[in-house]
Amino acid sequence: MGEQRTDAALLARLKAGDDTAVCEVAEAYGIKIYQLAFRYLRNKEDAEEVVQDVLFKVYRKVDAFRGDAALSSWIYRITFNTAMSRLRTAAFQRSHAEAALLLTRDFEERKAALHIADWSNLADERLLRSQLRRRVVSAILSLPEIYRVPVVMRDIHGMSTEEASAALQVKDETLKSRLHRGRVILRKQLADFADGLTLYHATAA
Repeated sequence: MGEQRTDAALLARLKAGDDTAVCEVAEAYGIKIYQLAFRYLRNKEDAEEVVQDVLFKVYRKVDAFRGDAALSSWIYRITFNTAMSRLRTAAFQRSHAEAALLLTRDFEERKAALHIADWSNLADERLLRSQLRRRVVSAILSLPEIYRVPVVMRDIHGMSTEEASAALQVKDETLKSRLHRGRVILRKQLADFADGLTLYHATAA
């Protein structure tokens, strides 16, 4: 009951346009907003930006809050919607798809350097990897959104099936079906490049 009274007083101050009330919302809910945003976006900077977006929306949209749920539930719902909106944008998916692929570059190149006996081939190997990364990113971004979002969530962000399906508000089986379809499309789009890699290695051997 104490929390409800506190929320009621805080809500009244927000609706009255009290700027200091926003600071109190940040103190009371900021950490939880960040944790929820990070769970969905898996990136510190993006989660921090979502926190700021949510606090701004709470301040601007407080008059739309009807009070039929707890203030915290309303805030967390805004957090979910804000994070999902960010997750669905092509710019976000492009930057994180590219970042995820680039994170593997140093490991791949170090591993290649250890195993390539003929160092004259190293430049060609690096060129092929660079081309492959660009092809993969391009292929992911060309997917229809219904398939692209599950692929980015599961294969780029590493979210579990349960987390991804909850974020998209679909059944697990629906998520798995869309993910499978997206992966099939990607394999087909990358098949010609993979055949080229096989031919290159066969020729270089």
